[in-house]
Amino acid sequence: MALIAPIDASFLLMETREQPMHVGGLQIFQLPDGAGPDYVGDLYRRLLTYDTLRGLYRRRPSMPSNILGDLWWKDERDKDVDLEYHVRLSALPKPGRVRELLELVSRLHGTLLDRHRPLWEFHLIEGLEDNRFATYGKVHHALVDGIRGTQESAGQYSPDPAAELPPMWAPRDKPASARTKAESSTERRAPWRAAAELVGDVAGVAPTLMKVFTDSISKDSAAVAFTAPKTMLNVSLTGARRFAAQSWPIDRIKKVAKANGATINDVVLAMCSGALRRYLVANDALPTKSLIAAVPVALPVADTSREGGNAVTMVLSRLATEIADPLERLTAIRASMLTAKESMAGRSTLQINAVGMATTIVPTGLNLIPGYVAYGRTPYNLVISNVPGPREPLYWNGARLLGWYPVSVPTEGLALNMTVLSYADNMEFGLTGCRRSVPHLQHLLDYLEDSLAELEQ
Repeated sequence: MALIAPIDASFLLMETREQPMHVGGLQIFQLPDGAGPDYVGDLYRRLLTYDTLRGLYRRRPSMPSNILGDLWWKDERDKDVDLEYHVRLSALPKPGRVRELLELVSRLHGTLLDRHRPLWEFHLIEGLEDNRFATYGKVHHALVDGIRGTQESAGQYSPDPAAELPPMWAPRDKPASARTKAESSTERRAPWRAAAELVGDVAGVAPTLMKVFTDSISKDSAAVAFTAPKTMLNVSLTGARRFAAQSWPIDRIKKVAKANGATINDVVLAMCSGALRRYLVANDALPTKSLIAAVPVALPVADTSREGGNAVTMVLSRLATEIADPLERLTAIRASMLTAKESMAGRSTLQINAVGMATTIVPTGLNLIPGYVAYGRTPYNLVISNVPGPREPLYWNGARLLGWYPVSVPTEGLALNMTVLSYADNMEFGLTGCRRSVPHLQHLLDYLEDSLAELEQ
């Protein structure tokens, strides 16, 4: 049995019926030319033949009904994994529009993964109009973060339409040339040098936290935990979810970024900020103070051979929702993100992780205390994540991947999550919210378009 890393264990400990802790993805495919009427059914039966699984997809908590079981992983044997439970075939009701697809994904995303089994599911969905089909998969956040989950899914796709690759749970060959420089340097590093670096990293945690604290006092652009206004989004969750998704051409976002000396991520945050401002105004709920977003940041990983786990931290950014002018809002967001980046510059992975734990992850844990969400201060308002994805069109055994939408995790006190994935020529927005607490979630898609359009003007 393998020990569960502390950050991975926290995602297991935080999970409740109202707060499922899995990440997912929705992919939409075009049926290949000449596909027969039972193409998706044949594909499903072919997937079930891949009954040898990688370790990540055989892993579950060692004692699902005991809190101490969240300390160790148990790897099931291949023959003990019921593949027909994990890999499922579904069909949409007619007329098979995207609306029916999103309703199905909303329901699937709101159900807990069974801790007596490996913590993943894969759904093959037929009946989508215009000769399309879809897949929806989910994996527990204790096993993968958003970036690692994207990499897992991408491994079964290819830019070659004729290529046939195994599904993500099946073993994959890793050529010797795939070893990274980081792995090689780790092997060459003497134990005493590694120990000295660790001591230096630990010693630098306190100065790093102090730097973040002084920046939060001295710089108006800094976003500080517990200074966020309480909004209609910062309430307790129910177990049901609602999901909405849409694509935007990345060239539109790049042009806005170039014209304003900003990054693509700055413009994505500005789009979300403008959409949130419109949404809150429409619900007569816009606060006078700026909303604050937690923005996940990938950490460098030296040991790329380690399968699964989380390698992300989070920084805080002001969204400037109190500013009406879209360009002034973008400028304020850019300044806030620069302040966050400067506080992390030159820091080690351990030190950056410590800052993320202190400023975002630990404060969020307070929301799990009964009554805190209703009466305590809000650490921040929502999570906005930008995940890098494949930049070329991909195929899955001949079927072209048309769209790839992230389905993420609202948490107690943070009823809305906005995650963006770059794929080919598009930025794919996936909005996941509590079904009761975020009414008319789909309106945010219109507001995202309005927000981008005003930035272009």
